Amino acid sequence: MKLIFEKSRPGLGCSILAPCDVPDAPLPARLTRKKPARLPSLDENQISRHYSALAKRVFGVNDGFYPLGSCTMKYNPKLNEEMARLPGFTDIHPLQPEHTVRGCRKLLDTAARYLCEITGMDAVNFQPAAGAHGELTGLLLIKAGHESRGDTARKRIIIPDSAHGTNPASAVMAGFSVVNIASGPDGCIDLGALKAVTGPDTAGLMLTNPNTLGIFDPNILEITRIVHEAGGFNYYDGANLNAVAGIVRPGDMGFDVVHLNLHKTFSTPHGGGGPGSGVVGCKKTLAPFLPVAGDVMECDGAEHPHSIGRVRAFGGNFLVAVRAAAYLLTLGKEGLPQAAKNAVLNANYLMERLRAKLPPAYPGPCMHEFVVSLEKLKAEHGVSALDFAKALQDQGSCPGIHPPTIYFPLIVHEALMIEPTETESRETLDAAAEAFLAVYEQALTDGESLHAAPRTTVIGRPDEVKAARHPAVRFRGE
Repeated sequence: MKLIFEKSRPGLGCSILAPCDVPDAPLPARLTRKKPARLPSLDENQISRHYSALAKRVFGVNDGFYPLGSCTMKYNPKLNEEMARLPGFTDIHPLQPEHTVRGCRKLLDTAARYLCEITGMDAVNFQPAAGAHGELTGLLLIKAGHESRGDTARKRIIIPDSAHGTNPASAVMAGFSVVNIASGPDGCIDLGALKAVTGPDTAGLMLTNPNTLGIFDPNILEITRIVHEAGGFNYYDGANLNAVAGIVRPGDMGFDVVHLNLHKTFSTPHGGGGPGSGVVGCKKTLAPFLPVAGDVMECDGAEHPHSIGRVRAFGGNFLVAVRAAAYLLTLGKEGLPQAAKNAVLNANYLMERLRAKLPPAYPGPCMHEFVVSLEKLKAEHGVSALDFAKALQDQGSCPGIHPPTIYFPLIVHEALMIEPTETESRETLDAAAEAFLAVYEQALTDGESLHAAPRTTVIGRPDEVKAARHPAVRFRGE
């Protein structure tokens, strides 16, 4: 398929902008281009066809089953989209006088109260743009909390080996060093290993619960107690909150700061770089350090003068917060925990459907996701997790199936990480199970054929090493 620049022809065009109804205000010469931007020239028919063709080449939650582990690719209710498109939310500007956007402020205050209640936190801030940005913000709060007491020796953040890769990266960006601790044989934190690394230099612990194996750590209260007694703070990575939202609160588990992925747990469409929102919540001890007063949404509406400063302009991705508020208002106090329960039910149902041929890496019931290891399949039949995932795209018995996350968490070799979410029906899960089992049987009888999968997609199997090291993300033309 040609790029839109390659379809461009001089002289083509269409009028898609309404005539300007305000006086022309030219930019100063120092801010203008020396020569016009190289924009493609096409007529409206060509533009429409180009983007329609692009839409057919992508895969989203509206196209089919999307069990991408840890990403929570749930269905996005269209009602939320309609609310985010209301003129009162879209036809505003962040520099308007506050009395003209009281409805928008009211929505943020409402969302803040709900998120405080769901997480057990005392304050939340909407500025961070996405999950990793929320991690960095939360870690800066922890850093500011220690420094405010003159406790500058606390430079180490403890992170389990099953953590999301952004956790150690965020810790380093915040100026900490990382202490990695191994998981125990049950896939959870080894208490002995945790005690061995905590001390006067411990700034905090970063943890998601349930963890990336889909296991709720039974020792969570002991874990957070150990860190608190060592003088550290506990940070909750909210990537897996969908399993417990409305049922268990991070604040009640002993966490001091949390980030939430509104684009995961609270149903905003995501993928491909956006949109996102990594709302950060914290206990009162850290609330004084939240990003700039004036953009802080608190349950009590207070402002704090000891802010870490802005982490993003204004109040963050406002329309993502609108979608999240609509989602929460629709589900209500009864619906949110039911959604979490359904997510857990779906994951366990699919896990049991696959268990005989594709047993989970760790025994016992899971929460919202589970992990399968194909290490034995690769050793005996030469079929890797990558081969398996690619082959799933060719499965016609489950029309439109996206592969699960592969090779994560790193503590499981040849991992498939599967998260069906609460919005999938039993019929869809049954069809997905048949697709997984069909690929498994093919791996046993004709594993060699899977090395060339997928065969039915627009793009087969690109050189992923070259794509990662030498990405072509810009059209240079002539």
